[in-house]
Parts: sequence; structure tokens; C-alpha cells
Amino acid sequence: MSNHFLFSTAASRIDRARVHRWLSEQSYWATGRSRRTQDEAIDASRNYGVYDAETGEQVAYARVITDGVTFAWLCDVFVAAEVRGQGIGKMLTAGVVNDLEALGLNRILLATDDAHELYAQFGFTAPADPARLMARTR
Repeated sequence: MSNHFLFSTAASRIDRARVHRWLSEQSYWATGRSRRTQDEAIDASRNYGVYDAETGEQVAYARVITDGVTFAWLCDVFVAAEVRGQGIGKMLTAGVVNDLEALGLNRILLATDDAHELYAQFGFTAPADPARLMARTR
């Protein structure tokens, strides 16, 4: 798998149209998100991608919102359906965690409905006191 796909932190490589299509049409958390909102989110975040080594086509995406010092939120993690099951989610998560490790952050949070086992491999656990977490949504 690693010979066929490459991880990148280069925001300039992000296929914005593809990422928007994935998230707004295929994700359970960002259905209907506008292209403008997605582009603004990309511009305000650290961005990550996995690419087919031969074609350069993007096959996965993630972004991180962070102050760069103490805290980060890993979000919008998506692997294209046609390449799932090939370890790309692991490659993407490992790359993100390795990139953030250099920052010395105290906490990285994420939310997931279905990938707990994947993230557990990289040290993510349920919060010790989930009752302390709160959210404000609109």
C-alpha cells in the first residue's frame, strides 16, 4: 500500500472541488456544506492529503484546527470509497499525528461515529470525564 500512495502536508495539493464533493455529498457530518464554507475552512486549517503515487489523484483528506501551541481538533477526515480497506486511513492518521507531534500539543480532540478502532491505534481514547465537554450548535 505505501508504495502506491503518498501522504502530504502541502495545502497547495488539496483538490478543493473533490474534497468539497466528498464532504458535502458523502459525509455524515458536513452534508450540504457550501463550497465557500469548505474553502474558508481549508484556508483556516492545517490540511493533509493522501495521493495516488502514479496519478497524483487525491484519495483522502483531513484537516486540523489548532492554536499551534496547546490544542488541536482533527476533523473532516475522509477516505474515498474506492480505496477504503487499503490502510489509507491509517496512513492519513499517522501522518497527521506525526505532523502535530512536533508542536507539543497538550490535547488533540476528534469526533467519530464509526472509526474508534482506527483512532485508538494512535492513542486516542474516550475523555476521562465526558460530562465536562460541552457543545454549542446552531
